[in-house]
Amino acid sequence: MNSSSASSTRGAGYRARLLQTFRSLQGYNYRIWAAGALVSNIGTWMQSIAQDWLVLVDLTHHSGAAVGLVMSLQYGPPIVLMPLAGLAADHFDRRRLLMFTQSAMALLALGLGVLVLSGHVALWQVYGFAGLLGCVGAFDAPARQTFVAELVGDESLPNAVALNSTLFNGARLAGPAVAGLLIAAIGTGWVFVLNALSFLAVIGALAAMRVAELRQAPRGSAGALGIVDGFRYVRGRPDLIVALSMLFLVGTYGLNFPIFISTMSVSTFHGGPGLYGALSSAMALGSVAGALLVAGRKRPHLVLLRVSALAFGLGCAAAALMPGPWTFGALLALVGALAQTFTTSTNSLVQLSTEPAMRGRVMAIYMGIFLGCTPLGAPFVGWVADAFGPRWALGVGAASGLLAAALATWYLQRGKRRPAGGPPPDASGGIGAAAPGGPA
Repeated sequence: MNSSSASSTRGAGYRARLLQTFRSLQGYNYRIWAAGALVSNIGTWMQSIAQDWLVLVDLTHHSGAAVGLVMSLQYGPPIVLMPLAGLAADHFDRRRLLMFTQSAMALLALGLGVLVLSGHVALWQVYGFAGLLGCVGAFDAPARQTFVAELVGDESLPNAVALNSTLFNGARLAGPAVAGLLIAAIGTGWVFVLNALSFLAVIGALAAMRVAELRQAPRGSAGALGIVDGFRYVRGRPDLIVALSMLFLVGTYGLNFPIFISTMSVSTFHGGPGLYGALSSAMALGSVAGALLVAGRKRPHLVLLRVSALAFGLGCAAAALMPGPWTFGALLALVGALAQTFTTSTNSLVQLSTEPAMRGRVMAIYMGIFLGCTPLGAPFVGWVADAFGPRWALGVGAASGLLAAALATWYLQRGKRRPAGGPPPDASGGIGAAAPGGPA
């Protein structure tokens, strides 16, 4: 084969991989959803940085515990509301439900912005807005996660989930950096107002969709029995229990990045909002890379979760030892890629392993753990940062990844020791096969 033919073959292979990675964008509904989500996500990340800075610097004296309490109030409601939120996602029209929740979050962002601009904001008011945002987000999250399958279908679901994560973390790349500049220039209040305006992009995308092209999912049963069915379904699936337990460990103690980054920026490296934004963007860069790598895969499996959890734990431990902000930022990029690989793969695996009519309720449990269990660990991680230093707080995150990897190893080894005649784990590593009646 001559050099021109080899070059042509490599070019064709590269284009094929590129099309595979971005295949969900071929559909009209997903394209406009992605465009709206990107704008809204940038605003969301801007508000996240502004809220952390408002609490950490403007309203307290560098209190990591106060930041942790805000996280608890914002991400705690999914734990309590997950049964109702999952039932709502399975029972109601998800597009209309999302239009309602996105509008409510826009109003909350606007209200907090006006309060800050008025000069009368108090810490308890920030706590209140964080709690209300958490209540609305509890209903938004499972509907948003399961709505992706209506946009692209099960065959492209892992790709669409990974691209959603790419958009979210691409926004994280720009949002914190922009927020850092805006906070220094015009203050936190206007950042909240700009986030409120950004919600118009995703609301407009939902309104402009071709409803006839949506792949409507089967509607779940309403009432108390419908709520109980979600927990009963997961209880009968040890593979889902293992994946969700791993997510609990990493989500509770390892995904406290606002605490890790803000306390390292201010207390360890003695930086300002610019450094905080830059370090957050460095982590986002790694998260984008991790999401794109997952987007090129056809189907996740438990072995991938085990490897990414182990590497995440080791990455957190290495980041805690970094002597300066730039080496710390480089390790944050790696940690971001590993965290994104773990969480995105878990999301796709859980959805594809669940029957379509049960996805809203199972994903409510997933989101309750992913969002709601971080508050269980955030006050503890914040206390560790205050009492022993931010580097020890990162050590807590490292331990969570190592424990999650150990749990996966135990499950996989148990599968190998399964007695003859028992149901064997699938070839991909013990988890990931479709549930009976679920997607192929």
